[in-house]
Amino acid sequence: MKPYVLGIDIGGTNTVFGIVDTRGAVIASSSIKTAKHNNIEDYINELYTEATRLIEANEATDKIHGIGIGAPNANYYTGTIDDGVNLPWPSPIPLARLVSEKFGIPVAITNDANAAAIGEMTYGAARGLKDFIMITLGTGVGSGIVINGQVVYGHDGFAGELGHMIVKRNNGRLCGCGRTGCLEAYCSATGVARSAREFLEVRTEPSLLRNIPIDQITSKDVYDAAVQGDKIAKDIFEYTGTILGEAFADMMVFSSPSAFILFGGLAKSGDLLMKPLRAAMDRSMMGIFRGKARVLLSELKEADAAVLGASALGWEAKPLTPPEA
Repeated sequence: MKPYVLGIDIGGTNTVFGIVDTRGAVIASSSIKTAKHNNIEDYINELYTEATRLIEANEATDKIHGIGIGAPNANYYTGTIDDGVNLPWPSPIPLARLVSEKFGIPVAITNDANAAAIGEMTYGAARGLKDFIMITLGTGVGSGIVINGQVVYGHDGFAGELGHMIVKRNNGRLCGCGRTGCLEAYCSATGVARSAREFLEVRTEPSLLRNIPIDQITSKDVYDAAVQGDKIAKDIFEYTGTILGEAFADMMVFSSPSAFILFGGLAKSGDLLMKPLRAAMDRSMMGIFRGKARVLLSELKEADAAVLGASALGWEAKPLTPPEA
């Protein structure tokens, strides 16, 4: 088998890509700006030019087994991006076909959270695990569900959107998906910032967060204040971790994972998040499941994780099948 795959992670601002070997070592990586291209063909042309330059510079020409792509709302079954969040091109985008035709290499795509789960299973904390749930705590809450060693895609390729489980049935926050009360609206980085604004408006005690314009507070500001002992900031993490732990107890009933693996900036908050998360998870857990699932942190380096996740998909990429006449 050819020794490398190309992993591509498409975000609304940047596209990161890299050459990865079978052990999960990123041989080399680079990036282009996603948002500057209003035309998908122009974007793929630049991606091809820059990726080819990287491949040639690392003597990997004719050594790429496949290409794996992680992107918002990318569909593993159809190879298309449908309603791609923050992407400038009209949907649906036949991404797998366009990239495969341009590079002459088999392509497989999935959404970014599923790619993270595959990466974790191939190279990271989920090696050897057959049943786990990957949760990415970033700007939103992404998830990838693995059951019996297989990513769950559902009948249409869109299964596993656990960030859009409703955790507040009455008067919940409006979520970017259009529904109200979603997990993402509370337990993402943006959700933490929203909690900060709500807490500061209803509480009167002093807080380091009051030194920042209320509409400019970020989850990092809340973390920094909490580390310094700020009561409101610590309570925001207690609130966030409790909601997440209760959600994990609900997810447990669905697929009985042996582990929840957390990735993303918010996952690095340590005990500020993990203590209330684990306490709420245990408190809310159905008895038969209590104590059976670990909560682990991703073992993938953040700088490489997106590329690694996407690249793991490249090993299973198959050549395009021509349409039947």
